[in-house]
Amino acid sequence: MTDEIYEHIVYNGRKHVSIASLEGMNERTITINSISKTYSVTGWRVGWALASKEITARIRKVHDFLTVGAPTPLQNAAVVALSMDDGYYTKLCARYLKARDFLFQLIETNGFKPYMPEGAYYIMTDVDDLMEKFGVGDDFSFSRKLIEITKVATVPGSSFYATEGKGKNQVRFCFCKKDDTLKRVEERFNLLKSI
Repeated sequence: MTDEIYEHIVYNGRKHVSIASLEGMNERTITINSISKTYSVTGWRVGWALASKEITARIRKVHDFLTVGAPTPLQNAAVVALSMDDGYYTKLCARYLKARDFLFQLIETNGFKPYMPEGAYYIMTDVDDLMEKFGVGDDFSFSRKLIEITKVATVPGSSFYATEGKGKNQVRFCFCKKDDTLKRVEERFNLLKSI
């Protein structure tokens, strides 16, 4: 099973390769996707699963008991979105690449130790040094303290790990924001200099 929701949001010349396109994998793969990320409608929950006929028959049975379907207007909007030409995806990646580079430099300059993403629109970063500076001992406390000081929210890193204790020194930033929102983050981060 593969989640390919970020297939169009890749950077630095990277290309998305669907695992189902690899030799011998099509009949063994369930590909999950959605319009949520690429078309900036995360709350709509309009998506699909691609798989062999035998697997999709089972998926449809489960789906029927969980939900009947997405509202018709959202499905119609999805048809329009999925009909967009390649220019849309090129502009989307260019916009996110600019935002990624801006936020990466901003958080690095302010004492974070970020990892440069090659896809999606999140930046994971270590916060060991800042945790000590803030007087906190884990990612949740750090995230709360950062909100108190700067009004900038992050997601605690341990949220992304199954193993207890992992990610407690990390947080995740999201950069799929308007330019003026990212500029406000820059202004708010000036408050970190007083700590």
